[in-house]
Amino acid sequence: MVQQKSNVAAKIEDSWHAWRYKSAQKKGLLETVLSFTGYGSQQWVRIFARVVMAKDGWFEDGRWRAQLVADGVRGWRNFTSPTAPFTTVTAIINGQSYQLKADRGGIIDMRVKVQMEPGWHRVELISKDQVTSHTDVYIVADGTQSGIVCDIDDTVLVTALPRPMLAAWNSFVLDEHARSATPGMAVMTQRLLHAQDDHAPMLYLSTGSWNVAQTLSRFLRRHLYPYGALLLTDWGPTEERWFRSGREHKIRQLKRLAVEFPNIRWLLIGDDGQHDPEIYSEFAQRYPDNVKAIIIRQLTPSEAVLAGGRTDLAAAFQTEAPWAYAPDGARLSEQLIELGLLPVDEQDPVLEPSMDQSPSREQPRTAGPKL
Repeated sequence: MVQQKSNVAAKIEDSWHAWRYKSAQKKGLLETVLSFTGYGSQQWVRIFARVVMAKDGWFEDGRWRAQLVADGVRGWRNFTSPTAPFTTVTAIINGQSYQLKADRGGIIDMRVKVQMEPGWHRVELISKDQVTSHTDVYIVADGTQSGIVCDIDDTVLVTALPRPMLAAWNSFVLDEHARSATPGMAVMTQRLLHAQDDHAPMLYLSTGSWNVAQTLSRFLRRHLYPYGALLLTDWGPTEERWFRSGREHKIRQLKRLAVEFPNIRWLLIGDDGQHDPEIYSEFAQRYPDNVKAIIIRQLTPSEAVLAGGRTDLAAAFQTEAPWAYAPDGARLSEQLIELGLLPVDEQDPVLEPSMDQSPSREQPRTAGPKL
């Protein structure tokens, strides 16, 4: 087999990570696992994490220890912390030990074969330097037939910046409270999830970087969105190209979900300022049995200008899957009721997450670990 040569940018990045890792070791920094929410079936689980070098005491259970300080410096530190490329992490799942391998950027995205009961479970992650953290995983019950995949930027949160500046703002902004929630979307997603199967998965698919996963998780929690796993990406060059494609990331993750859960029909939620309508439509045409409905939030005129325009929906609507298209969660809910996807007499779900306990089958789906 002929190996593909890494491009110049990837080689430079790898050398930079290796140098920073060695420098961090000399300074006494420890390999620390930043844990992210995972998901799985009753036969396997997908674990997400990121391994960085940090001083002893900087983190507690994989999260910034000093909450007030972290709120002020979280953005830039997410990117300046040295990573631990190609390291290994020990995962304790149901009392069994598994070795997880990080990639060249210190990101762990691994699927482990293990028998688990439906609902929320806690997984222990231990770094080479014996720094322990925990992550939550949601196990989808066999026979589940519905689930939700939701975009983040311009769908559940709004940042009033031009698209070219959005990525930098989302990553390096000093005050994460500057971002605002899209009106009515939290209640709509809660009601939509409540109307699905008991163990329907809630997944957030975004082109954002893993560096900001904890920031996004806190935002979703603060605004009472359903608790679920994030499907993010890693910025920077790959061995084949100089820049990663956010569109390809979304397409690849959707295809993976169709393979992992062949019996689930997904409710796909996005907005008309990116490629969501085309991506969802193409997915619906290729996997018609795996799409229950496509729900698109219409950007306001000012948001559309900042996003670089709207998507041409004429071509995107070429699918048999039902569509909903409106500017906010309330009007989307009205259309979902007309489509029979929400009951007319549906009561608003309890939006009071427990801030001190891990999620379980008995708690509201907004519940989760304290972030």
